[in-house]
Amino acid sequence: MAERWEQAAFKARVDEVLHRFVADEADLLAAVDPALAPVAEQVEAAVAVGKRLRSAFCYWGWRAARQPESEALLRAAASMELVHAAAVVHDDLIDDSPLRHGLPTAHVALGGAVRHHPRAADAARSLAMLVGDLLMSLAGQLFATSGLPAAYLGRARPLWAALARELIAGECLEILHTGAAPDTAASLKVIRYKTAKYTVEQPLLIGGALAGAGTGLRDGYSAYGLPLGEAFQLRDDLLGLFGDPRRTGKAESDDVRGHRPTALLAETWRVAGAEERERLRGLLGRPDLDEEGLEAVREVMRRLGTPDRVENMIAARVEEALGALHELDVPAPATAALTALAHSAAIRLS
Repeated sequence: MAERWEQAAFKARVDEVLHRFVADEADLLAAVDPALAPVAEQVEAAVAVGKRLRSAFCYWGWRAARQPESEALLRAAASMELVHAAAVVHDDLIDDSPLRHGLPTAHVALGGAVRHHPRAADAARSLAMLVGDLLMSLAGQLFATSGLPAAYLGRARPLWAALARELIAGECLEILHTGAAPDTAASLKVIRYKTAKYTVEQPLLIGGALAGAGTGLRDGYSAYGLPLGEAFQLRDDLLGLFGDPRRTGKAESDDVRGHRPTALLAETWRVAGAEERERLRGLLGRPDLDEEGLEAVREVMRRLGTPDRVENMIAARVEEALGALHELDVPAPATAALTALAHSAAIRLS
């Protein structure tokens, strides 16, 4: 493990695996009937771009356990990106988000395929739901056919059940808390289950399980992965409202219009006075919220110092994650790579 890891080169390798695998599957889908072409296009679009962080964490869960470079492991790690793609398609559908990576989301893009349908909007949403379902199925297929020995795959299989269960639990909790009185503890629980676990902790644990990692190392992965995953989503919350949409590729008003249970909103509510809460009540959850209303929400948050508090929450979690990492007995290249990945996850502009 003396070689220096290049994150961009790794991403390119994952992209090649994903694009080839998904293109082949999309072709098979479209071959069933020409009418399926728009659906197949959205399956491919779902994996067209991405940071490939989840693949990287899975890869280093394997390498930190002192396993060698492996093309089969790379394919298994790439399957994590199909889990993410499925989650994104479903999340955009649940949240009715119009944009992702600066392009129409699946349920918006598929509107053109069902113009003739008597309930066109509902039909497009149904197609998007099925795209997400297919992507999750393809994740399991890519993992199972990665080329790793069956005994290795068997060690990781129980973690796939946990990954799906926890991801769905987080999505359900977000829906259940949307529109309710903001609460920081509830928001952090949503973050942990909806994002933190499947973004960092579970990919690391799956990579470790494939490698035969012991209990101590797996516990260390969780101690590193959970706070880092939370930091990742807290950064996403900040970028969602205060970031540049040209960089994030998402609509900046989504969280406010949807009255979603973000930690950013919950922390604002926690310290807000009666007048500020009344102001927020008149703005949150309004589908017709304009830029002036959105800026009014930002102004309340700035006045109460919420962005700075969330930045501090991010910094504390990154520090906790790196502290746990440096307690682990892993090769130096793994420590260096996981340190770099921590900064990539938590300190970003998109």
